[in-house]
Amino acid sequence: MTSIISGERQISYSDTRARIARAATGFKALGVSGGTPVGMMLRNDFAFFEVSGGAAALGSPVVPINWHLKAEEVAYILADSGAKILVCHADLLPQITDGLPADIRLLVMATPPEIAAAFHVAPSLTQVPDAMTDWDRWRDTHAPSQEAPIGSAPMFYTSGTTGLPKGVRRKPMTPEQAAASARVGIAYGVKPNRDQVILMNGPMYHSAPNSYGMLAFRSGCKIVLEPRFDPEDMLQLIERHRVTHMHMVPTMFVRLLRLPDEVKRRYDLSSLRFVVHGAAPCPPQVKRAMIEWWGPVINEYFGSTETGIPVWHSAEEALAKPGTVGRAIEGGIVKIFRPDGSLCGVGEPGEIFMRQTSVPDFDYHGKAEARAEAGREGLVSVGDVGYLDEDGYLFLCDRKRDMVISGGVNIYPAEIENALIGMDGVRDCAVFGVPDDEFGERLFACIEPEANAALSPAAVQEFLRGRLANFKVPKDIQFMDAMPREATGKIFKRKLRDMYAEGRLRAIG
Repeated sequence: MTSIISGERQISYSDTRARIARAATGFKALGVSGGTPVGMMLRNDFAFFEVSGGAAALGSPVVPINWHLKAEEVAYILADSGAKILVCHADLLPQITDGLPADIRLLVMATPPEIAAAFHVAPSLTQVPDAMTDWDRWRDTHAPSQEAPIGSAPMFYTSGTTGLPKGVRRKPMTPEQAAASARVGIAYGVKPNRDQVILMNGPMYHSAPNSYGMLAFRSGCKIVLEPRFDPEDMLQLIERHRVTHMHMVPTMFVRLLRLPDEVKRRYDLSSLRFVVHGAAPCPPQVKRAMIEWWGPVINEYFGSTETGIPVWHSAEEALAKPGTVGRAIEGGIVKIFRPDGSLCGVGEPGEIFMRQTSVPDFDYHGKAEARAEAGREGLVSVGDVGYLDEDGYLFLCDRKRDMVISGGVNIYPAEIENALIGMDGVRDCAVFGVPDDEFGERLFACIEPEANAALSPAAVQEFLRGRLANFKVPKDIQFMDAMPREATGKIFKRKLRDMYAEGRLRAIG
């Protein structure tokens, strides 16, 4: 029987659908209908499918909220989206309850043991407080809805790197788009096939893991939830459940490759058939090492919450075109523009505008001006800079906002980071621009060393000078035990910039 598994717990699809139908009845009793958003702040758990399905059945979008956020940030998203209901895990209550508006209806789910263990949650914080509504009990007091599900896409809030988060709200899907979207889903590796086993190891409040998990559910695949990514735990899960499909991010690859060789050889990974990754550029040497280990099962997409997935490539293409993020697939359109609005030539960097036509258009909820600013010729930009080669393959330079202009020269930190990650002793790194009186901006590098690594600024600079032009070598370098990260493991550069502005970063180069 097809099921969803988390730790030692599992639930069948039939029971999950029954819970979804009960949740729909309960939400309707609370006034949810015709597009009323429902907020949820959950770890990867069964309830993610229940809440999402229950809201969608009423034609209402679910609003997945990053569980790293604090009360003020959560309150902003709830107010901006118009959601009056929030479903959350019990252990997340302490960080949000003091600042939530009084009119928010909280439905609380007990934190399961495997999630509590993964996040080191004290037992006292895993249970639903007596004064609050228990999600499981509340859901089960309602009869399953007998109405035909209406359907609605989730409303994801962007990370807000350049300001307050924006809600991405999709328009209804046409029949033609639904058919095209199904074909893209097959390209994404998931199709109606009950012998597929999907491992979800990224937080499902992010649009890509969420879409992958929901696609797997709709396709009837067996789903294994990993509460929190851990490289060896993931290998154990692959072997134990004979996992066939996964969605990953490059940071996970880096952490996997750091495992000792004896650990890598310990697990049988022969069941893997299709691994897809995105969210951030993958250094070519990391991609090659993963393909050498796992074989040609690794695929990459490039897209965003706003654009869907217009760009894709296989392992074979990655080896033939090192550094590419792919080329346009069915329904995908990609154009590169200069600042004056003209199209860039082959190999010329510019702002990337793209779209996946199988995905319905979107609005930034309540922010029409921001939506207009992001568009050009029916395409959308999220601020990435890159170029197309003579074969139509897309290569990223950096985020437009991350590009550093030093002495009038454009410098792309991602190029420097890709070089640095290849240095022995460097676990991870981030390069960004800081104000400079003479040059306007200069490069600042934060490096997270491996344990017991003997790194120095001079050694780092010498390493880079052998690979990059001198003007791309940061003069300012700081070593950090741990850098601020998002739940995916991705470094949170905005927080590093804030730390520099507050005087909490001290260069020793």
